[in-house]
Amino acid sequence: MNAEPLRQKLLASARAHPPSDRVPYAFEKRIMSRILNREAPDAWAAWGFVLWRAVAPCFALMLMAGIGSYVMQPASEDLGSQLDAVLLADLDVAGDAP
Repeated sequence: MNAEPLRQKLLASARAHPPSDRVPYAFEKRIMSRILNREAPDAWAAWGFVLWRAVAPCFALMLMAGIGSYVMQPASEDLGSQLDAVLLADLDVAGDAP
């Protein structure tokens, strides 16, 4: 697509329709100055906002997981004896081999 004929048509159309009195004086300058003076968005603030919004669902999920693991915990022997059995299991297997 050739942009120059399109540009010429748009300029001719703009010249054919002069600006109206309904537009306030220096309107385009005020808009352009607002656009140029707008500060850049802060990425850290955006991340902080998103993370603070995620606190409540994460906390609720943590509580549900904790309660679920407490309720589903099987009644078993002492944790110390379980730890000894797991750590010494390899030594028992190695001791039986010739």
